[in-house]
Amino acid sequence: MERLRLVENPVDRLARSVEALLVIASKPLTVGELAAVTEEDEERVETALGLVAGRFREGRSGIVLEHVAGGYAFRAAREAADACARLVERPVQRGLTQAALETLAVVAYLGPVSRPEIARIRGVAADSAVAGLVERGLVSEAGREREGGAVRYEATPLFERVFGLTDRSELPELDELGGDVEELRSRLEDVAARRGA
Repeated sequence: MERLRLVENPVDRLARSVEALLVIASKPLTVGELAAVTEEDEERVETALGLVAGRFREGRSGIVLEHVAGGYAFRAAREAADACARLVERPVQRGLTQAALETLAVVAYLGPVSRPEIARIRGVAADSAVAGLVERGLVSEAGREREGGAVRYEATPLFERVFGLTDRSELPELDELGGDVEELRSRLEDVAARRGA
C-alpha cells in the first residue's frame, strides 16, 4: 500500500510567514510590504491575512490582529492587557494633557505644521506640548519651512495606531467633536488659507 502524502496548502504556509513578519515588525505592515517580503501577490497575502485574523481575534487569542495606521499589526487582547502591563512592570501611561491634545489635533488636521503656526492657532506657546508629543512618538519632524526654517511636524503612524485609525482620512469632522468648535474652525481655516491649503 502506498502511503498517502499530506500536501500542505501554500496559503497556510504563507499565513505562517505573514504571522511571523507581523510578530517581528516594529510598525504596522501594509499588504504591499508583506507581498514584497514574501514574494507573493497581494491577493494571496490578503487571503493569508484572513487566515491569520481568524486565528488571532478578540475572545479567541491573547493577541489580536488589527488593521491600523494603514497596515496590519498585532496587539494584546483586551482581556490580557493587565497581565501584559504587570510583565513589563510599568504603570499604565498617563493620558495626554489638554494642551497636548489640542496640539495633537492641530498637527493631525493641518500637518505638516510648525510650532509658530500651532501657537497662533492655540493662542499659547506650543514648545513643551510638541516636545512631549515627539517624545511619545505621536508626532515627528516633517521638514522645514522655506522662509524662516521652522521645523514642521506631522502625525505619525503610531498616532494612527494609538487612536485606531486606518489613516488620517478617518479623523472625525470638527462638527462631530461637539462643544464650541467655531473658534477652532476659524483659526484652522485662517492658518490653512495662509498656507495655501
